[in-house]
Amino acid sequence: MQDLTLYEGLAIYLILVLSIGLHEFAHAYAADKIGDDLPRSQGRVTLNPIAHIDPIGTVLIPLLMIFGFFGGFIMIGWGKPVQVNPRNFRNPVRDDLIVTIAGPAANVVIALTVAIVGGILVLFLPDLHDLFLQAIFINMILVVFNMIPIPPLDGSHFLKHAMKIPEEKFMQYSMYGGIILLVLINFPAFRQIMMFFWQIAVMPFLVIYQFISSLFGGG
Repeated sequence: MQDLTLYEGLAIYLILVLSIGLHEFAHAYAADKIGDDLPRSQGRVTLNPIAHIDPIGTVLIPLLMIFGFFGGFIMIGWGKPVQVNPRNFRNPVRDDLIVTIAGPAANVVIALTVAIVGGILVLFLPDLHDLFLQAIFINMILVVFNMIPIPPLDGSHFLKHAMKIPEEKFMQYSMYGGIILLVLINFPAFRQIMMFFWQIAVMPFLVIYQFISSLFGGG
């Protein structure tokens, strides 16, 4: 990331934590609605972002990025994985994928909401322009990043079902996922690939934001 003031860094970090919290809440809420009571029993069906904080993915890596330890890479992160009990699913594969996709879907909804509402509000609050853009950027990088097929990221669930990996093995692999991701972030090639897909993903939301602001601004 570019050099940030303390205020800018804290604002971006707050957006990230809130976005991650809503992402994990969506997972827990979807599981709860499907009939799995485990997330609720663990206090995860809540909008309180503190319940969804992961020491590495929500604290360590984002703060290192704010202070420029990853060579200009855009802000990424993840929350504490929502635990589910597949035995409570009526259709294990379908229900697991519903719960999985709920998280990234929440970030898409946030980005779309910011693009529409922010496109209107920026006309009256122009100083919030950069903040609106950061909210869109962060939520779409969360979508792209979470689709990587490495546990505990959401993309790993699609890989698990495609390769029919047993649940026990999958949980074992998940223990090392954070370390693997921490290593990958240090490879320029990995960062370039991430940036490529992020630029594609974020473009429609920027178009909407600019269209709304120009429409209501009469420009």
